[in-house]
Amino acid sequence: MSKLLHKPMQETISEGVTLVHDVNKKNSDLRYVGFKVIDVEPGAKYEETLGKEECCIVALTGKINVKEGNEFFENIGTRESVFEKKPTDSVYVSNDRTYEVEAVTKARVALCYSPSEKQLPTKLIKAEDNGIEDRGKYSNKRHVHNILPDSDPTANSLLVVEVFTEGGNFSSYPPHKHDQDILPEESFLEESYYHEMDPPQGFVFQRVYTDDRSLDETMTVENGDVVEVPVGYHPVGVPDGYTSYYLNVMAGPTRIWKFHNDPDHEWILDRK
Repeated sequence: MSKLLHKPMQETISEGVTLVHDVNKKNSDLRYVGFKVIDVEPGAKYEETLGKEECCIVALTGKINVKEGNEFFENIGTRESVFEKKPTDSVYVSNDRTYEVEAVTKARVALCYSPSEKQLPTKLIKAEDNGIEDRGKYSNKRHVHNILPDSDPTANSLLVVEVFTEGGNFSSYPPHKHDQDILPEESFLEESYYHEMDPPQGFVFQRVYTDDRSLDETMTVENGDVVEVPVGYHPVGVPDGYTSYYLNVMAGPTRIWKFHNDPDHEWILDRK
């Protein structure tokens, strides 16, 4: 199995709380991005004290309460399945703070991390505040929910986005990368992909490769998997009959998304 592919686990970390993913510096090549997924039963609570990192708490499914200091956000979350294709609520929490997630209904929660030194206000990112857009044409179409884009000053480092791709389409395509800190041409951003499929027995193909092919891996990615992208191009292909969802987390030394297309494939953008 590829070292970039992380399969879900089922580790009970407290009563009613199951750890599904924990991608961190110890088990990945990522230094700027950390990522967890937890399943929380109704009434159960998950608490975490952040060090020098910030966190975006995404209510993937179900309803949750989030508490941080004097801030309390109640009954957030908008969907029972990500494939309802409507935006959800999230909460941003800055470094050196303690937060608590409590499930109102059975919930799956994504916890997105990146390094942070400067404290910023805790903030509810409402579903209706997500920027919604459609990108691409022909067989390169995808639907996007921007939770934390680089135009939003809520965070120090984090960028978070949801992407839906219908069967027969590619996304993160033409292949692009953002692994050089050479602004304004390109920014260095690591990335993680949390994948779901509809129907759930589906799969997608994701390739991660560099220009010199020192990294070149093509993975069969199944429902609930996480793929890390420390460097390189990273397109995703979705077979006919299935819909792909992924949650992207990006972070790097500068909070700007400036990518570079693979010159061998950039020509597809000029088709009439």
